[in-house]
Amino acid sequence: MFHPVEAVLFDLDGTLIDSAPDLGAAADKMRTDRGMASLPLSEYRPMAGAGARGMIGIAFGLTPQDEGYEALKEEFFVNYEACMTERTYAFDGVAELIAALDRAGLKWGVVTNKSERFTVPLTRRMPLFGTAQTIVSGDTTPHAKPHPAPLLEAARQLDIDPGRCVYVGDDERDIVAGRAAGMPTVAAAYGYLGATADTDVWKADATISTPGALLNLLRMP
Repeated sequence: MFHPVEAVLFDLDGTLIDSAPDLGAAADKMRTDRGMASLPLSEYRPMAGAGARGMIGIAFGLTPQDEGYEALKEEFFVNYEACMTERTYAFDGVAELIAALDRAGLKWGVVTNKSERFTVPLTRRMPLFGTAQTIVSGDTTPHAKPHPAPLLEAARQLDIDPGRCVYVGDDERDIVAGRAAGMPTVAAAYGYLGATADTDVWKADATISTPGALLNLLRMP
């Protein structure tokens, strides 16, 4: 159990919400628009945490270094903007977790590498985020995770010492960023880990297999 905590910060995609269906749909539309066969969500899901890079990699086998990638990325972004909350939902247990944090008077917020272009409209459309007291996007500060700057910015906005914030995420970069910011870290093993991820090597302070398990780690008022 962690020492008294004043705030809990979360990664977004793969930690609080399952956005893989909409991310995959945005990329798959690019394939079908070109007369290519549709791919199942199961192929897109493991790379959902990598955003456009992951989705375009699955859909077309391209990397950011390949010719034509930038045009495809913008097309993907336009597709995603049109559908970003059609199939996206909170993971089972997340709503109950947030309600428990609210009842306990703990502040909470989001620190994501998703750009404000998507983070702002998505969180405004989903009632889950109505009580979030900070939302920091990948371009809110000059650096994205694994740099600690976004996490430190969230703590600054909350006016809470970083050491009294817990950071929860489903990617190694989340744990790296949290540790660099001086925050206790929790690996969300139910998220978009991919086939080769080993949370043991991330050196998080704790690992949870369901969102609700976080409550067992917090000393609630």
